[in-house]
Amino acid sequence: MTATISPPAGFTTHPWVRFAARRFARLVGSVLVLVSAAFLMIHLIPGDPVRGALGPVAAQSVVDAQRESLGLNDPLWVQYLHFLQNLITGNLGTSITTGLPVSDVIRDRLPATLQLAVGAFVLAVLIALPVGLVLGVLTRAGRRPRTELTFTSSSIILAAIPEFLLAVGLVYVFAVKLQWFPVAGRGAVSSYVLPMTSLALGPAAVLARICRVELLAVLQTDYLRTARAKRLPAAAIYLRHALPNAVTATITLGGLLLGGMVAGTVLVENVFGWPGLGSTIVSSILAKDYPLVQGVVLVYGAGVLLVNLAVDVILALLDPRSTIRDN
Repeated sequence: MTATISPPAGFTTHPWVRFAARRFARLVGSVLVLVSAAFLMIHLIPGDPVRGALGPVAAQSVVDAQRESLGLNDPLWVQYLHFLQNLITGNLGTSITTGLPVSDVIRDRLPATLQLAVGAFVLAVLIALPVGLVLGVLTRAGRRPRTELTFTSSSIILAAIPEFLLAVGLVYVFAVKLQWFPVAGRGAVSSYVLPMTSLALGPAAVLARICRVELLAVLQTDYLRTARAKRLPAAAIYLRHALPNAVTATITLGGLLLGGMVAGTVLVENVFGWPGLGSTIVSSILAKDYPLVQGVVLVYGAGVLLVNLAVDVILALLDPRSTIRDN
């Protein structure tokens, strides 16, 4: 008779176990919605992708044979089941327009998009945290109202400008007029400046405002008043005690903004001719390349889900009480 090992008492009610279970269930549900949306969104658009790929002069018999080989003549639910089966085996299909495996196209284009999105996020954080900290210190307790009004107004305007419009403006000024940076393409370090700046400025303005507001709230707490009463150095008060307690909301919003910045690469890449997934998905949508559109949409969606999961984990590590409050 074999003995069974049961989990320790209270294991399933441990806050971290419940936290992990909730996040896993949420992730699974989100993935199912993402997969279904990726499949349906392109199939519901009218038009024949095979005719678009082969051209208007292709014989109808050739078009019919190609549609049959791709399974496009099957009922929609049968195509969906095949789509799920292929996903489980890691097969994203073959591009209709290029004949290349979708996974190969994504593998070649993904690094450029990741470099652009992650670089822009790092740039936004490097801008936002110092600006938010300095403005919070300068405008604490109602000081310098004109400085606060100028900062708030300019950050709102900057955050409201769409990425593609900002990208066009930066190209016109710094690439066409001043010729400081290349107009398009991905090559030397200088080619990264304008695309990353286009993606980073808006989120940096939002993060700076949140960082400032959180810092002002922290500066009103009792332990900060005690630190100032003890005449601790300003660097210790603001950097060691105030800033770490003010970044929780900034991290949460930063994770959400990173997901938006990944999506924002679609337009920015097309402005700068950036060889990433953004330009790929636009061309594949125009060509009605079902497999390629689905594969790229899945990658973008999975990236956003992973970012949100990472933010949840980081916040739980910084504030373990959140695993209990989220019950």
